[in-house]
Amino acid sequence: MRRFGLLAILGLALGLVFAASASAAHHKHGHYKASLRKKALAGKRHALRVLSAPNSACAGADDSNANAGLQESAMSCLINYARSQAGLGRLGEYGKLDTSSDNKAGDILRCNQFSHEACGRDFTYWMRRSGYLNAKCWWVGENLAWGTGSLGSARSIMQAWLHSPDHRANLLSTNFSQFGLSLRVGGLSGNANAHVWVNEFGRHC
Repeated sequence: MRRFGLLAILGLALGLVFAASASAAHHKHGHYKASLRKKALAGKRHALRVLSAPNSACAGADDSNANAGLQESAMSCLINYARSQAGLGRLGEYGKLDTSSDNKAGDILRCNQFSHEACGRDFTYWMRRSGYLNAKCWWVGENLAWGTGSLGSARSIMQAWLHSPDHRANLLSTNFSQFGLSLRVGGLSGNANAHVWVNEFGRHC
């Protein structure tokens, strides 16, 4: 019997400064617009391939049965590989964000809620409890994901994040210089051995 895996993702960012996004100009000629969309799609696919680390670059990225520490190291590698390919600086792992990420993953499993506000706690609850938000000025963001089977591996989760504009924006944001990461495995939404990933981002400014 063939088994199908499940995958779900959520992303959120919060900053003290907000920038407006400019809207693109539209051309009236339908054929020209279709041609531009086709070229843009091909360019996007190429860009996503460039951001994706080759199999040899990040050990354990495809092994959802490896211990959590190895899988977290693989995810860290995948994140910084994508940033380097985008011409961005590496994110440094930060202990308080690691702690916050791990507590958020624990909430998701304990309360069986795949949400940035699992267990009724606001998005920044554990960041505040860890002391990360004690700085006068900060930026924070968070990517969540869970998957079963091979879809719970670091590479599968990273691919899902890269293909999502909001999640990719967090991964490649110049607003962030630090990150925390946690993987917990447990029952979620009726699925045993769900791999729950929490990736938090931050910067003190």
